[in-house]
Amino acid sequence: MVSSEIVTAAGGKPFLASESLPSIRAIKGIDEADWDIIERLLRVWLQKQNGNILRSLYYSAHERVKDFGISIPDKIRSNVSVMIGWPAKAVRMLADLSAFEGFSVDGGSDEGLAADVSGVFESNALDTVVSQAVVSAYTHSCAFLTISRTIGGVTIIPRSADWSAAIWDSVNNRIGYALTITDADEHGVITGFNVWLPNRVYVCSNSMGKWSAERQDTNYGRPTVVSLCYDPQLNRPFGRSRITRPLMSLTDIGVRTMLRMEANAEFYAAPKLWFLGADRDAFSENTWKSLISAINAISKDEDGDVPTLQQVQQASMQPHSDMLKTIAMLVASETNVPVNDLGITMDNPASAEAMAAAERKLSREADRQNRLFSRALKDAVGMALDLDSTELARITPVWAPTREVSDAARADSFSKIAGVQPAFAESEVGWRYAGFPQSDVTQIMNAVNANKAGSVLDRLVNGGVDDRQQQPNAQPQPSGQTQPSEPVGGGPGSERA
Repeated sequence: MVSSEIVTAAGGKPFLASESLPSIRAIKGIDEADWDIIERLLRVWLQKQNGNILRSLYYSAHERVKDFGISIPDKIRSNVSVMIGWPAKAVRMLADLSAFEGFSVDGGSDEGLAADVSGVFESNALDTVVSQAVVSAYTHSCAFLTISRTIGGVTIIPRSADWSAAIWDSVNNRIGYALTITDADEHGVITGFNVWLPNRVYVCSNSMGKWSAERQDTNYGRPTVVSLCYDPQLNRPFGRSRITRPLMSLTDIGVRTMLRMEANAEFYAAPKLWFLGADRDAFSENTWKSLISAINAISKDEDGDVPTLQQVQQASMQPHSDMLKTIAMLVASETNVPVNDLGITMDNPASAEAMAAAERKLSREADRQNRLFSRALKDAVGMALDLDSTELARITPVWAPTREVSDAARADSFSKIAGVQPAFAESEVGWRYAGFPQSDVTQIMNAVNANKAGSVLDRLVNGGVDDRQQQPNAQPQPSGQTQPSEPVGGGPGSERA
């Protein structure tokens, strides 16, 4: 288990006390047939607790300094704080590229679906919720979204991995069972948790020292829980953490390098002087005051010799700086974070092409993760609204672009594509491609659809003919000549043949 010293060093919210969990068999209200699976969930949570706490400490820069006890003085080691935030940088830089904007619903006969999806998004503030869950997933390898129905509607709540446990159903390729800790006091004593099983949920709470469970039937053939995972694999369905073991080791090396630089810098504060032939009595008790005094004098010794002064050259800081650069380059290779973003400036500044290539590695990883997160978000909305596969196929999660492209370049590309295919300019895909956020795209599409509706109304009012056909003095065109056509409705949003 993690020592109490580390827990105290972390500050803020205490870590959960595993010994506060009750015996499942002693909780009233839990069916005997579910005891074994709930106990298995608790064992999973206990097995993963240390690793989750360790990564939380590295993310918040509260890990302890791992010193070899050779070159760093005790006073510096005991008073220093960790000053390298590379683990947090690895998490945040990728998380910043996963900005969830909402859902796009394809047109269909049931336009109420778009309103229902928008209602779930707004009532649960999913743009904020998903952002928090993504950061937690990159820190601990996974995070969860639980879906529950209440009197007020549907509630989607994010759950971090250090307060949750889940068992993977490899047959159906989804979560089979899950447990989420919902409440704890200021000392980390657990006072509430939920167990998510197929067709039912157990809400367990501690009142006056007595545990009880309330069973809630969901009538859903699977737990109403979805997982957001970073880099899931066949042998690791819940993914892995961005704060890998190599990154933690490199962070430790970087901290020790900075401490050695700090110790070396202390020697710069005082000149390294040697007095040959001078007695210690020639200096006052405050040696530093004697050295910086405006006027100093040392008398000759008993043989009449004058003491000599020699100054030792200070050690160079360059080796420490070079070592820190090497470590930063290894961190950049491990995390795909550009080395310039790790606080290291190279001798030869990187070109714009090189910087774009370095950032492209991270954006490609973000594109892949956004596709994985999209599936989980669609599942969550599907369970929240009880949608069938046809309705679910109409829903598409929308993410902000992961690459920075100039407005001029986007506008040029948009106009060229729209010139070849006008329908592109009247679609949500086209306006998102142009770089507009989902909120603006929704307003634009409402205006486009309003113009289309107006054009249809004009045609119905005119009996399906245009204004020129209703003019009594309209002259027939000579054979072989055509009259230039105009768009029906007269507006830029009119339908095109």
